Amino acid sequence: MDPEIPVNVVDLGLIYNVDVTEKNNVDIKMTMTTRGCPLHDTLVNDVKKYINTIEGVGQINVEIVWDPPWSIEKMNPTVRDKLGFGKPALRFQIDYDKFMAQKSGRVLKQEDGSLALVNAKEQGFMVNENIIQFWESCTGNRTISQLADDFSQKLNLPRQQVEQEVVQLIQQLLEAELLEAPKSGADSKT
Repeated sequence: MDPEIPVNVVDLGLIYNVDVTEKNNVDIKMTMTTRGCPLHDTLVNDVKKYINTIEGVGQINVEIVWDPPWSIEKMNPTVRDKLGFGKPALRFQIDYDKFMAQKSGRVLKQEDGSLALVNAKEQGFMVNENIIQFWESCTGNRTISQLADDFSQKLNLPRQQVEQEVVQLIQQLLEAELLEAPKSGADSKT
C-alpha cells in the first residue's frame, strides 16, 4: 500500500516490471508518485516484506526507476475513479493561511507491526511514521502554510516542492475523516 493513498502499489501503477529468476530471486522495477517522496523507504520495505511472505522466494531486489515518470493514467481506472482523480482537484477551497486542521481518530499498531490511522467509524488506513507525525502535528492551531514550512524543513526539501503534497495529504486525511476543521467557528473553508 502507498501510505499516502490508500491503494496497493499495483493498482496505483507503481510497479513497472517483475522478473523471477530460475533461483526464485525477484527483481522489481517500480517508481514513486513523486521524486523526493518521503515514503520511498517505507514503500520499498513494504514491497520486500510482502513479497518475502511468499514461500520459496529467494533474494528480493527493488529498483526505483523514473522513466517513464508516474502519472495518474497509470492507475487502475476503477481505483482512479474511486479516488476521484480526473475530477476537480478540490470539492472545496482551503485558505492555506487560515485553515487549521484538527486531527481526529487514533493510531493503531497492527499485529504485523504496520501502522494505521483509524477514524471514528473504525475505518483503518495504512500509514507510516512520517504520516503519523504529520497527522499528530495537526492540532487545530497551525495553518497549512505553517505545516508545509515544517514539513519542508523536516525533509530538507524546497517548500514549493512539498506544498502540494501537504495539501493533498490534508485533503486525503479530511476525506478519510482523520482530520476535521477546528471547532472554533472560524471560517476556514469557503
